[in-house]
Amino acid sequence: MNYPVWEVPGIGLPWVIGIIAIFHVMISHFAVGGGIYLAVAEAKAIRENRRDWLPILERHSKFFLVLTGVFGAVSGVGIWFAIGLIQPEATSTLIHNFVFGWAIEWVFFIVELSAAAVYYYTWRRIPDKLHMKVGNLYAVASVCTLVIINGILTFMLTPGTTWLKAAGTGHESAYFWNAFFNPTYWPSLILRTLVCLSLAGVWALVSFSRLDDDTFGKAKVSMIRWSAGWLLPAFVLMPFMLGWYLYMVPRENQHLLELGMTTIGSGAFTQITRIALISVISTATIVGIVYFFAYKFPKDLTYGHALSVLFIALAATGSTEYAREAVRKPYVIGSHMYSNGVRISEVDTFNRDGYLTKSMWSPGKDASQVEVGKAMFRGQCLSCHTAGGYRSMRAFLADRDAKAIGNILKVLHDHKLDSPYRYYMPPLVGTQQEIEALQSYLLTLKDAAAPTKVARK
Repeated sequence: MNYPVWEVPGIGLPWVIGIIAIFHVMISHFAVGGGIYLAVAEAKAIRENRRDWLPILERHSKFFLVLTGVFGAVSGVGIWFAIGLIQPEATSTLIHNFVFGWAIEWVFFIVELSAAAVYYYTWRRIPDKLHMKVGNLYAVASVCTLVIINGILTFMLTPGTTWLKAAGTGHESAYFWNAFFNPTYWPSLILRTLVCLSLAGVWALVSFSRLDDDTFGKAKVSMIRWSAGWLLPAFVLMPFMLGWYLYMVPRENQHLLELGMTTIGSGAFTQITRIALISVISTATIVGIVYFFAYKFPKDLTYGHALSVLFIALAATGSTEYAREAVRKPYVIGSHMYSNGVRISEVDTFNRDGYLTKSMWSPGKDASQVEVGKAMFRGQCLSCHTAGGYRSMRAFLADRDAKAIGNILKVLHDHKLDSPYRYYMPPLVGTQQEIEALQSYLLTLKDAAAPTKVARK
């Protein structure tokens, strides 16, 4: 517990990151795929003498610049702000291990933003070949940002055995490439590239469906059909890449999905499995809608149809990102750091010396037992739970007495192989006195949740 804790009532800390990150992923992936789409579409228009496509692409590039350059950049900054407050230990690990990777990614990001602006403002102002070179520069820079950020994101799930052996020695950065090209790097990179390309086609359908039929005529129809054909192969290939990705996920993380699959019949399948099913079903739905409404009958595609496809695509993207984050439980960095910021190597030390003893943010020697328990709760539980909102502790403890709460805390502290919580919750660390203090604090939450009885006359 090396940092003060940021508490967000109601939605809790996980959804602060989740809402910002999912919103950012939807735009950042469009930024990559959309750049490739614009470059390829312009080259096709010039090569095949489809000059009527160019005014449409110019309009689309303006929409592209505003959405990715403004909302994408702002949400990216928001992610840094959120993770620095919510997961400071994990953020510190990523920065120390990938500092040069982040620096390179920022350079490509600056090139990307600059090229996007130049690309839009130089339509019809510079020769076609030079304009296409600007578009290609943007596409290459945006792909490079994906290549770099993918290595860091996949590291959090699968750091790899080589890096894990060096973790805690102070020489982790010497194994940069081992951590970067980790076991899930390539399947994730291909899968994300397909998502980028598909989102580019979906956003193009939204943009082109608003075009006036009288003004753009056949060009609108041909571009809608071409955009539909653009995204369909990506959606067809995604299930195969997803299967490869899941095959490379560590066995203990696969258990979360398997646990949900095996309990579907009883109706008790896990949240992560529900989210995964939403992703699969929504992806299949998009393929059908796009094929029949955009590819087969492009004239009949309305703005409402295109928005429906967009919303389903965003649901598929968001649910996939949620499942990717959830499958990492109980870690924030696989097999190295738990979701509450406790490193595996620190567990025995915390259990022996105490969780709060070396923290400058501990309540102090004169603090009451409840205050010590609250500090334990904020340090080890608040990263996933809230007192009375998302994953409410009050709701969870409502029907449990002091003995039952103590038994749960003991199971979490022992963290045995047969523990029902082991696959999705980190171990509870600390001395026996600290755990008893946490029990006392949880009892105050339970009492606060108890309904007030009104005496009858």
